[in-house]
Amino acid sequence: MLAQRISTALLVLLVCGCASPPAPEIIEATIAPATESNRRNTEGDIVVLRDGSLFATWSEFYGGNRDDSSARIVGSRSSDGGRSWSGRVVLQENIGKQNVMSVSLIRSQSGDILMFFGVKNSPEDLHFYTRRSTDDAKSWSEPVRMHDEPGYFVMNNDRVIQLKDGRLLAPMAFTEKVWTSSEAFRTVVYCSDDDGRTWTVSPTKLEAPKRGAMEPGLLEVPNGRILQIIRTQVGMIWHSYSSDRGETWSEASPWTMAAPESPSTLIYMPESDDLLLIYNPDVDLGAGHGGARTPLVGAVSQDDGKTWSEPKMIEPDPEATYAYTSATVHGDRVLLTYYYAKDHLYSLRFKSIPAEYFRVSKRD
Repeated sequence: MLAQRISTALLVLLVCGCASPPAPEIIEATIAPATESNRRNTEGDIVVLRDGSLFATWSEFYGGNRDDSSARIVGSRSSDGGRSWSGRVVLQENIGKQNVMSVSLIRSQSGDILMFFGVKNSPEDLHFYTRRSTDDAKSWSEPVRMHDEPGYFVMNNDRVIQLKDGRLLAPMAFTEKVWTSSEAFRTVVYCSDDDGRTWTVSPTKLEAPKRGAMEPGLLEVPNGRILQIIRTQVGMIWHSYSSDRGETWSEASPWTMAAPESPSTLIYMPESDDLLLIYNPDVDLGAGHGGARTPLVGAVSQDDGKTWSEPKMIEPDPEATYAYTSATVHGDRVLLTYYYAKDHLYSLRFKSIPAEYFRVSKRD
């Protein structure tokens, strides 16, 4: 009897030892499905609230699906890690002649949550505003305009960063008038040293060929430098560095990753010095946007962007397009929002992906 029990126990140990551990769960949901009366839900961002719940915001278009269609900023909460989301609430009604859109959220070192969004009046007038919540997104201050320079300014969703020393940086691209043959977007960075209450502008304006330097993103990297990545029309992500907290920038030049004319998002992996780039990988300079915005993938660099791992699939459907990704690190997970577009309908999608899914083995 004793021998039988030992044999049974050994069999259980062998079976357990040979079985592969379960794959980490990828949580996914459609936060805001598009409908015929609400054809576009795009440019989202997420902040983690103090109770651990998730708060998502996005641009809800109710007057069509063009960039100049009527839109407002709305939000939703999830208390189960993103598996389900509450009914949406309006955070910012449309105060522009065209719309309000393209929202960024950041929890400042002060503890406040700052919300940034664009107010669009015409092809020559798009500027950004900020609001503040001191009670964890329950209520918000009145909108305050960030900058007065004339022109059409673009700041993507999830683009404002805070440096370790507390300085806030807001990267924008601007042109005098959009949708013209001479757009020539340039990038510029706004800086705040008083927790987003007032802003100064860097004197450096970065340029790139064709339509110009567009939709910049920022990341604070080692040695006190800040990396700027830039969308272009030439089949490559371009980049620039600042060594003085965003005050001035090196001349923009091609980086190490090919991409179509589509915005990419760059973050650090959770508790790691590895870079994670979320992007569209296929380039076809003869096609619209320099290639379809599909699939959506993530690649990792262990050498500050010099080389990259094989991309891991996030969204594979070749009949759909995906772009304007936000990426928020929460514990050992990467929380993503992005649009899923099909048949001219744009839904806001969410994925919570374990960092292990992207992680690559350390090099010798």
